[in-house]
Amino acid sequence: QVQLVESGGGLVQAGGSLRLSCAASGRTFSGYAMGWFRQGPGKERDFVSAISRSGGRTYYADSVKGRFTISRDNAKNMVYLQMNSLKPEDTAVYYCAASGLVDCSDYGCAAARARYEYWGQGTQVTVSS
Repeated sequence: QVQLVESGGGLVQAGGSLRLSCAASGRTFSGYAMGWFRQGPGKERDFVSAISRSGGRTYYADSVKGRFTISRDNAKNMVYLQMNSLKPEDTAVYYCAASGLVDCSDYGCAAARARYEYWGQGTQVTVSS
């Protein structure tokens, strides 16, 4: 069992930045690939970014590529999402997720919501225009 707690959300103006954090507890953190997903009002929960167990592979949705950066610190059991140049369409609840399956070697695999067994409660990000 893995428990995930997100933090760092808030209200920011367009063009601003936020850094989301996800604290993991429970089983060995380095044994899990980690992902971020988001769900806007009335929308599906969509993939944002993922990172492999070692941090050596990262994946991004086209909509955030070049603006968001995912990272992890296995010594601290933390995963982060640095979000720059935020846009109103980035407004959503952001969820951290963990997958104990084998590391992915392609985007389609990393973005598959069904791969992630554990989910946090989410943190709200609101970007005003």
